[in-house]
Amino acid sequence: MIKAILIFNNHGKPRMSKFYEHYTEDTEQQIIRETFHLVSKRDENVCNFLEGGLLIGGSENKLIYRHYATLYFVFCVDSSESELGILDLIQVFVETLDKCFENVCELDLIFHLDKVHNILAEMVMGGMVLETNMSEIITQVEAQGKMEKSETLTLLFIWQSMRQSQASRFSSKIS
Repeated sequence: MIKAILIFNNHGKPRMSKFYEHYTEDTEQQIIRETFHLVSKRDENVCNFLEGGLLIGGSENKLIYRHYATLYFVFCVDSSESELGILDLIQVFVETLDKCFENVCELDLIFHLDKVHNILAEMVMGGMVLETNMSEIITQVEAQGKMEKSETLTLLFIWQSMRQSQASRFSSKIS
């Protein structure tokens, strides 16, 4: 089972975190710091998985990560998960982000965090992997985007109708 998914930059600034187990906010922040410390001090030429930190379960759990440009993508998982399967999941996640944002960068994660969470929710729910087919994930995210756009237009229409109604009532009271 996936315990947490963390994305942070080369300086340890969290850009996204999703925990599938309950921790206090202070504990979550400590986990992020500890995970960054464990992952960032490793050489680029060593394997991409290691034992989890003390705060996230120690040797019972694993940290599986990939480092792309300025971002670390880290999945904290229990011992039942396949390291290679999670590395593949990270690759699908990054490629999906890249397609949705057209060359994803750190700023996309900062300014479109809701979309990043939506993409992740199509892939993982409750710590369990739901979908790994990138085209299916993108189809669902695009459908969700269209629905949000439609709802926004509907709300805008309602708001304009209400304003016109209020304006006509106001002008009739003045006359």
